[in-house]
Amino acid sequence: MRFFPRSLLWRNFVLIAALILLAVAAWFQLFRFSEREPRARQTADLVASVVNLTRVALVTAQPDLRRELLLELQEQEGIRVYPADPGERIVPLATDRTGTRIFAAEVRRQLGPDTRLATERDGLPGFWVSFRIDSDEYWVMLPRERVERAVALRWLGWGAFVLVAALAGAWLIVFRLRRPLRALVGAAADIGRGRVPARLDESGPEEIRTVSHAFNQMTRDLARLEDDRALILAGVSHDLRTPLARLRLGLEMSGGDAQLKSGMAADIDEIDRIIGQFLDFARAAGGEPPQPTDLAAMAREIAARYRDSGRALTAEIGAAPEVVVRPMAVRRLVTNLVDNAFRYGGEDVRLRVAPGTRAVVVEVLDRGPGIPADEVERLKQPFTRLETARSGAGGSGLGLAIVDRIVRMHGGSFDLLPRDGGGLVARVTFPL
Repeated sequence: MRFFPRSLLWRNFVLIAALILLAVAAWFQLFRFSEREPRARQTADLVASVVNLTRVALVTAQPDLRRELLLELQEQEGIRVYPADPGERIVPLATDRTGTRIFAAEVRRQLGPDTRLATERDGLPGFWVSFRIDSDEYWVMLPRERVERAVALRWLGWGAFVLVAALAGAWLIVFRLRRPLRALVGAAADIGRGRVPARLDESGPEEIRTVSHAFNQMTRDLARLEDDRALILAGVSHDLRTPLARLRLGLEMSGGDAQLKSGMAADIDEIDRIIGQFLDFARAAGGEPPQPTDLAAMAREIAARYRDSGRALTAEIGAAPEVVVRPMAVRRLVTNLVDNAFRYGGEDVRLRVAPGTRAVVVEVLDRGPGIPADEVERLKQPFTRLETARSGAGGSGLGLAIVDRIVRMHGGSFDLLPRDGGGLVARVTFPL
């Protein structure tokens, strides 16, 4: 449903609140049903007693004292007595409700079947009951508060108080569950960005403690596996570079065919470059602390280094605010994108840095064959390549994986988009 809460916790709150409302409504109905008939009969007994006492008082009182008696009843009890008038206008008591029907039947049973009940007489509101003395008919008017259910309003107020207290308790339960779950979501997001999250608090209900403990254990295991993987990759890469250095030295000192030597040297350089990518992937963050960095200045420095080495890198770098990043990791990211662009996209390579919406955007553009949209996410995985789309050049398949890992570490986004006129746009967004 469109207006139903999407959050599990708020759904639980709505469910608990609905159950409480249903329970209060059911309780109120049960109270009404169980209290309606006894109260109707009790009120009927009260009315019948007042009418009978009034009749007896009028019958037994001396004629010269009846006026004083009527005045005293009006002043002390709020009870008025009027003689019936053939032309009077009355509003009969409505008996459309069960309680009212029981009340009227009980009053007539005690006072007689000819007893009339009204809520208004000649425009005067009140509770009117007729009675007879010999052949004369009279009306007794009682204050309406004597008959109406004022006490029910108090019960309704207490019911509302209980409902509010129950809803507050439900909200407190939801709030206490929400805090550890939000902490768990934040820690999971940190793991997704390649960070080691802070240890979760292992307190509260048993289920929450169990989940927090399991998550903390998983975090420790992942950190240990990551450290072991980085150590293995670094060790293997370091050990491989030693024999490569000996091969390069032996090749330089050997006399053989110049073309063969050039090919072998290129192979050695390619192996060395792949080993370098293994090291970069292994150390990703490298234990480097984040700090405010001017990405525009960093991009100008990288572009100048490429131009000094004879590569035609076009720089389109505007002023951009500083962002908190790991400088060496971001430098490695930009260098990987530019190297990939030169490797697969020819010489028309551009490096752009510009401010975005609460972010700084870094783009590397080339004129290569591009990447199909359905292959983009796959190519961000380690050791994957798209030979048919990227000219069939060799490589380890770690370049884009390194970029994606560094971007996730900084909470940014990494997109591979088609360039107008052909080619690829590698866009990285760093949030401010």
